[in-house]
Amino acid sequence: MSTDCAGSLQSRTYEGFSVSVDLCNLRSLRLTTRHMLFIQSNLAHSFQSPYVRVLLGAIAIALLYVFYREVKKIPAKLFTLMITAFVDMVGLLMIIPLLPFYVKDLGGAGISLLGWHVGVGTITGVIVTSYTIAQLLSAPLWGKFSDRVGRRPTLMIALAASGMAYLIFGFANSLLLLFASRIVQGAGGGTVGVIQAYVADSTDPKDRTRALGWLSATTNLGVVIGPVIGSFAVSLGTSGANIPLSGAAAIPMSRAAPGILAAALCLLNIVFVSRFLKESRDSTPHSDSEPARKSRQAVWQVVSRAGEPSSRLIWTYAIAIGAFQGTFAVLALFLNVRFAVTASTIGYFFMYTGAISVFARVLFLGRMVDWLGEAKLSRLGLVLLAAGVVGMPLSRNLWMLAIAAALIPLGTAFTFPCVTALLSRVVSPRERGLYMGMQQTYGGITRAIAPVLYGRAFDTLGVASPYYFSSAIIAATIFLGFGLDKYAKHEPETAPAVAQPASSPTGGGSTPSVSAVAKSVGSAD
Repeated sequence: MSTDCAGSLQSRTYEGFSVSVDLCNLRSLRLTTRHMLFIQSNLAHSFQSPYVRVLLGAIAIALLYVFYREVKKIPAKLFTLMITAFVDMVGLLMIIPLLPFYVKDLGGAGISLLGWHVGVGTITGVIVTSYTIAQLLSAPLWGKFSDRVGRRPTLMIALAASGMAYLIFGFANSLLLLFASRIVQGAGGGTVGVIQAYVADSTDPKDRTRALGWLSATTNLGVVIGPVIGSFAVSLGTSGANIPLSGAAAIPMSRAAPGILAAALCLLNIVFVSRFLKESRDSTPHSDSEPARKSRQAVWQVVSRAGEPSSRLIWTYAIAIGAFQGTFAVLALFLNVRFAVTASTIGYFFMYTGAISVFARVLFLGRMVDWLGEAKLSRLGLVLLAAGVVGMPLSRNLWMLAIAAALIPLGTAFTFPCVTALLSRVVSPRERGLYMGMQQTYGGITRAIAPVLYGRAFDTLGVASPYYFSSAIIAATIFLGFGLDKYAKHEPETAPAVAQPASSPTGGGSTPSVSAVAKSVGSAD
């Protein structure tokens, strides 16, 4: 015990009970509480200062100028796809933040099921999980469908399904309809792999990671803007008007407006895709000796042939993204306990990390790929991501938290686009959509499991335990990437070439066969 706390342990007797009180710990607790309150008050009020706002505005303008110069370099075909993905993400994020409020409005205090009381939190979890499960099942099917029919019609069908889901969401007058809307949304939302396959079809191998970075930066912008538009749609419908339904109570316009507006965005997106987005899939027959695999065969092969390059890349993506995104379930609780962050201040955290994520993908990713290559950069990204995650519980002040939080979007920007680009190169072009869909399927499984485990660890092992587990799991995936550097070598693009038969369409063949596939992809457009 330090000399400052010497003699601080005092005993008192109350009604026959002897109680020992450590006055030093009590003083420390009071100081910690005051410190947290000061941080919370200072954090909230600092953004109200006109000087801080002017400074942030100047930084934002400078960054937007640099962002604009980089966006001008994007090819027209990819820019069209980015607009499509952006509008789709805006519509999705208009709905997601409102889902718990809709469940509470329709479910009240909960429901009784077979004599058991099911609370609103459990109902919300089931509805969210239903979306994830539907997306898991649909992703390989959408990928296989796009390999056969084409990327463009697949996206149009999926957007139509999303529009239907948004309308069901807006006009849902029961929990069952709300559940149905998420099932339809999940089944129609397994198109991330299709979009990634479109990028792989439309770019040279050396530019593929940069293009995927641009795409993910665009969707991140949709994540930022979507909730704002959703809240605006709610306020837009607060005129008191109701929408009558036959045989049921009228739906308030404030509740239906977000779903209607999101569906309208889907309709505009379908028109935009049909008018401006060109098909990217190469319709010429390939000379691969083996027939294309069925979805079930390919899904099982990731497990049965886990040592092949394609399987290792899928496992790297799935394990790392599940371990990382699983911490989102307890992020708000952790920040509240450690840094007294509340609902009114947590938005600054997402604004900070979101801005770094967008600009890291647009400004730094391409340059880093040119310097290190996808394989080495993906491993560096995993190191940064693991360091950022473990740095969260180790932070003792806001400055340390800011540094740790900055490493996380840098890590994700350097890891996941590189892994996806490598996967597109080690598989046959005619199975690219299938494998991109499988990557999302396995990633979705880990994203569904991790939040439950981390939530349990948060309750039983301590508020910091999920981040220690997450960092260790992410760091372990680094070993899956060793030996993949030969697939990151960029071959010079010459005359159009046809892919030579590979000894294994999943990337288990020799390096020359992979180079041939890369050349055919680069000349497919």
